[in-house]
Amino acid sequence: MALDQSFVGRSYPPTDPYEVGREKIREFAEAVGDPNSAYTDPEAAKALGYADVIAPPTFVFTITYKAAGQVVQDPQLGLDYSRVVHGDQKFAYKRPVRAGDRLTVVSTIEAIKSLAGNDILDIRGEVHDEAGEHVVTAWTKLVARAAEEG
Repeated sequence: MALDQSFVGRSYPPTDPYEVGREKIREFAEAVGDPNSAYTDPEAAKALGYADVIAPPTFVFTITYKAAGQVVQDPQLGLDYSRVVHGDQKFAYKRPVRAGDRLTVVSTIEAIKSLAGNDILDIRGEVHDEAGEHVVTAWTKLVARAAEEG
């Protein structure tokens, strides 16, 4: 059954603040195999003009994907998460994520489409720091595969 189009434009409450730590950034950079010293060495980051280490560009996915859980778990939406695959991801940064940031995310359903029996859900995550500064926008595309016949 297709998802209800009336959910397009619905926003969910901001998440609790997520405090970005140096160690989490280092672990993430190591996990994705990115040796950029700005992710692990505060002095290297300072030489580039940052107050502390910065996070790799895809680090924010760990925060925005969790925030999108509010959408996915909304019982009124009726999304069958057991059939969901991650379809796409993109980011638009105002500034890098830094160690010490306390970030919140507001998730909004940007689009719902049906294609060949599959439901395609586009979720926009607006990430702000504790001063209210916009840091990054993340778009997550989820595809709920059509149920198999028979």
